[in-house]
Amino acid sequence: MVDTVKILCIGDVVRNPGCDFLMRTLPKYKKENNIDVCIVNGENSANGDGMLKMSCENIFAAGADFITGGDHSLRRREFYEYLDSSQSVIRPANYGEGAPGRGFGIIDKGAYKVGVVNLLGTVWTGGFQSPFNIIDGICGELKKETDIIIVDFHAEATSEKKAFGYFADGKVSAVFGTHTHIQTADAAVLKGGTGYITDVGMTGPEESVIGIKKEIIIRKFCTGFTEKFEPADSPCFFQGCVFTVDRNSGRCLDAQAVTVR
Repeated sequence: MVDTVKILCIGDVVRNPGCDFLMRTLPKYKKENNIDVCIVNGENSANGDGMLKMSCENIFAAGADFITGGDHSLRRREFYEYLDSSQSVIRPANYGEGAPGRGFGIIDKGAYKVGVVNLLGTVWTGGFQSPFNIIDGICGELKKETDIIIVDFHAEATSEKKAFGYFADGKVSAVFGTHTHIQTADAAVLKGGTGYITDVGMTGPEESVIGIKKEIIIRKFCTGFTEKFEPADSPCFFQGCVFTVDRNSGRCLDAQAVTVR
């Protein structure tokens, strides 16, 4: 019996171009690289912004097992009912009391289970509770069923992400950062056995600024005025990180950033 699990964590999917590219490329990538579990951040996957049932269903159709969110998870009120009912789509666990949906869940593969946690940073992103103060309680709940726990830490500040990685080292199997849409070059296994990367990057048009036409963003910086964001029409890519985790101990053995064009 194989005693490791290969878990692919994919960065923020941007609107229709990102969803379409993922559907074209992810099945082949998973097969060729023996991926066992796939977790995708979908918080920008709907056209316009936020998440919708249709964008989530497109990501699942591409081969995702689980979808995480971020600061835009609750942007679309029409998404709330789906978020409440889904067992495989979560939003940050440190949203305020009464927020729709849930902040963590379980992927059940039969022979093993994988816990997934979504947390929002508090620096410039508006997290309600400190993620540092709630992760231990969440881990306690998930460890009743599995020692494999993956955290999507959706945050702006690299310092907050790095600090959380060290704080969670030895408590979870991996922490992957999302939100900035820029892949960082620091994928590693920390001393306590937790896989870590500050940001896995994005899924969508490569020649862009956060997936949006670069001209629109440049004009915003030059003039101070905001105009409607439109996804760039350049060729797409998807970025993520593959964590190889010991099934028995939950410790990460390897962390490798990936980019697929």
